[in-house]
Amino acid sequence: MTAKIEVEKTGEGEFRVRVSEDASQTTHLVTVKPADYQRLARGKVQESELVRRSFEFLLEHESKESILPRFDLSVISRYFPQYEREIARRLGS
Repeated sequence: MTAKIEVEKTGEGEFRVRVSEDASQTTHLVTVKPADYQRLARGKVQESELVRRSFEFLLEHESKESILPRFDLSVISRYFPQYEREIARRLGS
């Protein structure tokens, strides 16, 4: 089954992400700095779409339970060095 990813903006640069898969769900709090948004998305998609696509990337590499419960989007590249290059390709930026 494919995971369902719901992204809710909770504040400026702050998002709550719910990942549902099978009968279980995880919740994550994610922040996005304006400079990271510009570098990664270059304004081609909204911040919430960048977060959603980033979770798609993460779920290709780890289970939803392995994703940190709270993190800044820039942290992903520490664990997955290919993240920034791959997300830019996926967003066409």
